[in-house]
Amino acid sequence: MSDKTILDHITELVHEEQRLRGEGTKAVDPVRIRDVEQQLDQCWDLLRQRRARREFGEDPEQAEVRDPQTVENYRG
Repeated sequence: MSDKTILDHITELVHEEQRLRGEGTKAVDPVRIRDVEQQLDQCWDLLRQRRARREFGEDPEQAEVRDPQTVENYRG
């Protein structure tokens, strides 16, 4: 998976999150919003891992998606 693919997926998720939040309080699906937020956290984490690996001469393809519990506890 390339950085561009990850960034494209992030863009799609952001648009979905905006759409979900823009539907008003009655139509909001909190479970889906939480899922989108977790996926966004995971994508950003994966992108950071890839960039760090590249910076230190390692293979960015070795970066892996981490579970939501690990990723959401990070402070950036």
